[in-house]
Amino acid sequence: MGVAEVLLVLLSWLLSATLTGGVRSLLSDVGIRWLLGSMSTLLSTPWLVLLLLLAMAGGCLCRSDLLHLSLSGYRERLGLRLALLALVLYVAVVLALTAIPHAVLLSATGQLFPSPFSRALIPILSFGVFLLSAVYGWTAGRFTSFADIVDSLLFGIGKSAPLILLYLMLLLFCESFKFVFM
Repeated sequence: MGVAEVLLVLLSWLLSATLTGGVRSLLSDVGIRWLLGSMSTLLSTPWLVLLLLLAMAGGCLCRSDLLHLSLSGYRERLGLRLALLALVLYVAVVLALTAIPHAVLLSATGQLFPSPFSRALIPILSFGVFLLSAVYGWTAGRFTSFADIVDSLLFGIGKSAPLILLYLMLLLFCESFKFVFM
């Protein structure tokens, strides 16, 4: 993706140098100001936040060993019971926020889609996975401190770092392409 961005920079410079109409160079004063001045705005998208939330929830899920469930010991069985209890309580809270008339997460017309609930679906699911994993991991002894839980969240970000980098590079390329040709 980085190679494509470099090629786009060179192509924009060549096409603008040949006076091709409607093409702006990324190497011009306007192009450099646009790129450097709007980089943080271009890259800070809601999709990046959702990707990070999913990565953190996935890291906690992996580190809690909930995916490799073993009910051989007392702590694992207790952890699973408490995790299921936490899941039931969490689902009850989400239902209370969405299922009753005039609920907080419903739209003004009382619909789920589109509504604040539909816009928050990934954060709601991510927090549910995190809660389930943290309760199981803590009870089963996979997490012995709060720092272990935080490390599991960072583990998820670390594992998904190549995907996050690819997303950022793809986003930068698309925005640069729009600047050059549109």
